[in-house]
Parts: sequence; C-alpha cells; structure tokens
Amino acid sequence: MAVSNSHITILILNVNGLNAPIKRHRLANWIKIQNPSVCCIQGTHLTCKDTQRLKIKGWRKIYQANGKQKKAGVAILISDKIDFKATKIKRDKEGHYIMVKGSIQQEELTILNIYGPNAGAPRYIRQVLNDLQKDLDSHTIIVGDFNTPLSILDRSTRQKIKNKNSHNRRIENYMTDKPHKKVYIAILISET
Repeated sequence: MAVSNSHITILILNVNGLNAPIKRHRLANWIKIQNPSVCCIQGTHLTCKDTQRLKIKGWRKIYQANGKQKKAGVAILISDKIDFKATKIKRDKEGHYIMVKGSIQQEELTILNIYGPNAGAPRYIRQVLNDLQKDLDSHTIIVGDFNTPLSILDRSTRQKIKNKNSHNRRIENYMTDKPHKKVYIAILISET
C-alpha cells in the first residue's frame, strides 16, 4: 500500500519503558493494527546498548536516542511502505530528543520528537528549539511528550502553574518570532 505525498499518519506514544519483551510485543501489534506511516515513541527507557531491542516487522527505518541509563529515550520509526531517505539525524546523549531530516517522495520533511524531562521541561524544550532552529523549516513536524500540563487543573501548586503558562508563551513566541517558518507541533496528552 503506497502513501500519497499529501497524506501521512503519525502515531505518537509514551510507552513508559520497553525493556520487557511483552511490552515490545504489544507495541508491535498495536502499531500493526493502527498502521501509521510514522511512529514517534517517547519513554523507551532503553540504553545505548539496547538499540537492537526495538525491532518491528515492516519497520526497518528506526532512529533512536537513548542515554546511558534506563530512563527517557525517544525513537522515530518510519514504515517500510514509505519511501523515506534520511539526510540528517541529530539526537541528544540523554535520550530526550531526536530529529530526523529527510525526504518522502522528493518532499522534504523534518520530524523532531521530544520527551521533556520531568523537571525543567519548558526551559529544556526552549533550548532544544533554539539549538535546532537552523534545521527547522516549513516542512517540520514537532511531536512529543512535553511533560507540561495543558490546564491549570493538571497541577496544583502556583509554581507549577507559572511554569505551564511560561512554557505555552515560549512555544507561541518561537512560532511568532520566526514568521517565515511554518512549524507544526503535535502534543501527546498523557496523565501524570
């Protein structure tokens, strides 16, 4: 089944660890049922030595960022049904983001998958966006688990509410400060 160049589906998942074989098996089955073009995973909790653990039939293009410890970890999986050619990959050493730049059927595409740290996520995300701004363009899709509440009810203390509002402004400012760049952001909503 070929995918037209005007339509791709992206599945975004926080898996909260993939060290158990049963979780990897369930993930593989769920991805097959959903049948997306691209799958962005946060919270793999795999280490640098565990990259071979994330294998799914029909998904040979797997890009990962893992740290030295079993925490964080992100991955971008691209289905074999997509003619994707990677031209640039950037990742951090702790496994909090991975950026893959390439083309699908001669159309440029950049996917940035971010897994915000539990503490200081707004500042971290802003730093990542600033560091990668030369690589972000009108063909960029930013996805992830930003570990940031979307409403005041998601957090109870004033400090956490202040951080949430600050983060929303920072993302918004990033968008408005760069009017020549159209960047698309998808947010994973998960319960904490």
